[in-house]
Amino acid sequence: MLLTKKYGDFALVTGATEGIGKDFALELARQGFSLYLVARNETKLKSLQTELSKMGAKDTKVLSLDLSESKNINQLFEITKDISFGLIVHAAGFGSGGPLHELSLENEMNMVDLNCRSVVQMSHHYIQKSIQKQRKLGLILFGSLVGFQGVPWTSTYAASKAFVQSFAEGIHREYRSKGIDVLSVAPGPVASGFGSRAGMKMSMAQSSKGIAKICLKALGKTETIRPGFLSKFLGWSLITLPRKMRSILLQQIMHDMIFPKGAKS
Repeated sequence: MLLTKKYGDFALVTGATEGIGKDFALELARQGFSLYLVARNETKLKSLQTELSKMGAKDTKVLSLDLSESKNINQLFEITKDISFGLIVHAAGFGSGGPLHELSLENEMNMVDLNCRSVVQMSHHYIQKSIQKQRKLGLILFGSLVGFQGVPWTSTYAASKAFVQSFAEGIHREYRSKGIDVLSVAPGPVASGFGSRAGMKMSMAQSSKGIAKICLKALGKTETIRPGFLSKFLGWSLITLPRKMRSILLQQIMHDMIFPKGAKS
């Protein structure tokens, strides 16, 4: 079934200018959706809008907003109140790396606001609208490989993704009988701007290209997907270990990504 036939013509993508979010914007345009793209960087948004237009995409609108602030999400709701989004891809998020006491508290709290609170706020809003209008809804949220156990040196980020994973699993089962499909995407390392913002050297990372297509095929069929070979390989390698051992192993991997060789942690 065409996704536009199932969910309608309009899709919203946050975090749309880089990595997996951008791949979703490109893939949804190919599949015939009219898009509303949200990210912080207005220049990159307009560049993506131009790229989509050259592809022959249908109507694409862009909005520069920092969704870590609740008032900005309410602004998004108000601006788009007359648009019936049938597909929501909430890819906005970021991470950090290093000893917790050395990291900016403001940045850590901002991360929790974006990675967790905004997910609840947006999910609540669009699920409520879907039920009120008796329309189908596809809701794609983003967990992570690190969200299945505590991970030293990126404790806040890993915890935020554990929240998203648990939240997505819960609402998947709450609403699957009401025409609402919820999917948690739990990737491993992906080549994007994530590593530089988080202060991590990601020597092993998969391309974001093609991830959206894989996830869209899984929407409505499962509750969690680890897209791509690297995500599957790392995920299934770790899942066979006890939770404590997963944390220990990821502690070493994260240490090597954050601290230069010979540096004390």
